[in-house]
Amino acid sequence: MAPRANWKGYLRLSLVSCPIALYPASSLSEKVSFNRLNRKTGNRLKQQNVDSETGEVVPREDTARGYEVAKGQYLIVEDEELDAVQIESTRTIDIDPSYGQRGAASGLSAYRNRR
Repeated sequence: MAPRANWKGYLRLSLVSCPIALYPASSLSEKVSFNRLNRKTGNRLKQQNVDSETGEVVPREDTARGYEVAKGQYLIVEDEELDAVQIESTRTIDIDPSYGQRGAASGLSAYRNRR
């Protein structure tokens, strides 16, 4: 399987834009993964969501994401709320064409990543 780009966007220098893609240096085929096993039987283990107070198994459809606002107090965050606050990205890196005239000694960054 061909590697999948981690990031795709554009490199823009004044009026010229070039599409670019960043790829990982290693592929998934090079990674080793392990399964959790019962040491006595050799059988594969399953993970379950267990309520920390009651000890009961919680079905996947009854799970939610939460942010701990104080010790033991959580704020439930829904997927729709996360989508609403997601920052739009233009996926464009602008190169300042006047950087070459100012020089690197000025301490100014040559590029600005727009998100």
